Order: sequence, then C-alpha cells, then structure tokens
Amino acid sequence: MNKEELKSILPHRDNMLLLDEAELRDGVAYGRLHITGDEWFLKGHFPGEPIVPGVIQCEILAQTVSVSLGEKMADDSLPFFTGLDKVKFKNPVRPGDTFETKCEITRVMEPFYFAKGTGSVNGRTCVTAEFSFAITKKK
Repeated sequence: MNKEELKSILPHRDNMLLLDEAELRDGVAYGRLHITGDEWFLKGHFPGEPIVPGVIQCEILAQTVSVSLGEKMADDSLPFFTGLDKVKFKNPVRPGDTFETKCEITRVMEPFYFAKGTGSVNGRTCVTAEFSFAITKKK
C-alpha cells in the first residue's frame, strides 16, 4: 500500500501519517518510512545531531500494525494507544535512513488489541516493543 492507500485504513494525515508504504503478509504487517531530514520532529531533536525520537518510532510501529486491521478500521473508528511495554531502543534512526518495521497482533480482547513490533535500519534493530491499543468510535 502506498501513502494514499494507507489513508483508507489509517485516520492519520500529514504531518502524523508516518508511513510511506506498508503491506500485510501472512498476518504480519511491514512498513517503511524514509527519513529525509525535513520531518517536523527532527527540528529540535537534536540541533546538529538529528535523531528520530523514540516516541515517534513507537508511533510508526502502531501505524504499521493498524494495517493488519483492515476492515475493522472503518471511517468512524480511531485507534488509541493503551500501553507500551518492554520498549528497548538499540540504535538511533537518522536522516537518510529507511526505517523498516515488522509488527503483528499477538492477542485480541475487543476493543483491545495487543501487538509486538520491531523497527530497523539496514537490518540493524533500532527499537523493539510490545504495545496495546483500543479501537473506539469517533465522537
């Protein structure tokens, strides 16, 4: 899926749509974001040494796993983080990097979903996390 196709599943829009592309293969969601250096979250993190903030990496993981929900992500639905657990940052993500994600849902107790994911650059793990979210209706 390209960015326009992702908009049919994800409620995020510029500047918070943080995937260039994603796909679902055998129940596992894969995503990709090329870090250009012009992203809003790099402007102050850190001057002269820009690094993608950890919270942004976690958001990219969450957006990636949302691809596996497909039809559950109706126009009137919003996904909300409910927890982050066992988050580990191993290597920085910098301008010029292509951040690749792999995420899967591990358990469902509707409206809650539990997932795990990894983010990497050139095969080098940058972040691992377990997380949960709930799908709610828009007000």
